[in-house]
Amino acid sequence: MSAHEHWQWQEPGGAWKGAGLYHLTLTVTDRQPVLGALVTPDGDAASARVVRTALGDALVDCLMSIPRHHAEVQVLHFCLMSDHLHAVLYVRRTMLTGIRTVVRGFWQAAKKLGRACTQAGVSLSQAGAPLSQAGASLSRARSSFVVPNDIRDELKEESRRLQEVAAALCGQMGTEPYYRLEPVFREMPFIRPMARYSQLPNTIRYLDMNPQRLATKRLKPGFFRVQKGIAVGARSYDGVGNVALLMEGVYDTVHVRHVLVEKALHGDDQELRNYKNACVIKARRAVVLVSPFISPDEKQVMQVLLKEQRPFILLTDNGFRDYYKPADGLFDACAAGRLLILSPWPYDGGKRHICRADCVALNAMADEICHCLNGSVKP
Repeated sequence: MSAHEHWQWQEPGGAWKGAGLYHLTLTVTDRQPVLGALVTPDGDAASARVVRTALGDALVDCLMSIPRHHAEVQVLHFCLMSDHLHAVLYVRRTMLTGIRTVVRGFWQAAKKLGRACTQAGVSLSQAGAPLSQAGASLSRARSSFVVPNDIRDELKEESRRLQEVAAALCGQMGTEPYYRLEPVFREMPFIRPMARYSQLPNTIRYLDMNPQRLATKRLKPGFFRVQKGIAVGARSYDGVGNVALLMEGVYDTVHVRHVLVEKALHGDDQELRNYKNACVIKARRAVVLVSPFISPDEKQVMQVLLKEQRPFILLTDNGFRDYYKPADGLFDACAAGRLLILSPWPYDGGKRHICRADCVALNAMADEICHCLNGSVKP
């Protein structure tokens, strides 16, 4: 049986009661780091891990208990960070109530744990206190990442105590007054159905890389901080990455014209191939390429730049939300100082697709940036 036959995918626009894969994200109110602490032994981002607090451990136990209440749901994968939890759920057959009801029940249980944490006398600022000994032990580790057994047992015991406190407080106060207490998890988890097979391995890789990417951002904050008001000529941009790339000296655009694509579609692809090869040759000669890299052919050029570790400037049609980080290869290029991402517009959470007007505007801006930086005017 192939992977495509094994999994049943949620159809776009279909009812959320059907079989399929779902990616959920539960975030702590105000992004307070009460679920765990990031530990990076010897400053090596590749070995970074999150050591759970008691609340984080209890939350994971709560997540893993979902199949006990909903036999048709399987927890395929999860990643606990200091201020949020990711999980991939597989619904194996059609449900009576739907995935939203399942996730809402998990959320209610998570809120009980959060309230128990605060009501038991563990303030949000103190929630990570048990991690200090574990963090010190781990920072001394050279070749492995192992939580000492005494610390692991202590956290497990604290996790069990929190769950008991939650049940006891709810019984003493009554359900309604208890749920009026300030929650640690104010917003319901975000649920995203996965409609394509490729999304499963990509999502799992994204979850697994979360600690490493957070560690990289903390080790190199300058390359991942959103910088406002980067002036290039008369225009201002928001940016993420290495702003020093605006001082490199020689710039050129990557803009595959429609006429070249049309010729290639009619069998004459030599001009298109020559243009893309010329772009790569320029990059090898220390020219910094500037482009929104929108079309498939332009994206091919960008992939070569990433593979050969050449610096470039990427223009994007949307700004940068809080906690923004580039994806996959762009993240690594950003960490190495080989990438600057610029946006002339603020972040719009409702924007999903780039329009033709944006494409035309961004290509014009790439020309403008190159003209400005190759001349006497510097940002």
